[in-house]
Amino acid sequence: MDKTTQRGFTLPEMLVTFSVLGGLLAMALTSITDMVHDLRLAGVSNDVMQQLFLARSEAIKRNRRVAVCKSPDGESCAEQGGWEQGWILFEDTNNSGTREAHEPILQRLNPLPPQYRLTANNPLARYVSYHPLGGTVMASGAFQAGTFTLCRLSAGPGEGRQIIINAGGRPRVQKVQLESCM
Repeated sequence: MDKTTQRGFTLPEMLVTFSVLGGLLAMALTSITDMVHDLRLAGVSNDVMQQLFLARSEAIKRNRRVAVCKSPDGESCAEQGGWEQGWILFEDTNNSGTREAHEPILQRLNPLPPQYRLTANNPLARYVSYHPLGGTVMASGAFQAGTFTLCRLSAGPGEGRQIIINAGGRPRVQKVQLESCM
C-alpha cells in the first residue's frame, strides 16, 4: 500500500498566520513612526538649544548684549506669530531686544518644518537677550526666564519638548505630554 502524504497548510491555518503577521507588522510600523517623530522632535529642540547656547557664548565673547528674536524675513524682529517662522541672532547694541538697522546680524535661522510649532510664554514671547556675563535680561533690565514649547501639530494629545531658560541664562530641555498642539 502506497500512501502519499501531502504536506502544507490548510486555508484556516494560512488565514490565522497572515492575520497574526499583519497585526505584528501594524504594531511595528506604528512604533517606527512614533520613533521617527520623536527623533525629529529631539533634533528640532537640539537646534533651538544650540542657537540659545550660541547667543549666550557670543554675548560673553563680545562683551556685549546679544539677542535672539523671531523673524520671518531674516532682517527684522516680528511682533506677531510663533517662533517657528524663523529667527535672527544679533548684537543688541541699544539693549532694546529689537533689531535696529545698524545692529549686526550674527546668524539667521530658517523657519522650522511646517508640521512643528514653537511658542514661548510671556517673558520670551518676543525675544531672548543675553548680557555679557551670560545671563538673560529684559530690555527693562529685569532678569528674563521662561519656557519655549515645541510640538508637532496635532489636535490630540502628543509628546512635546519644553526648553526652559533659567535666570542665569542656561537653557535645558525636558519632555512633556501635551493635550494638543495647535
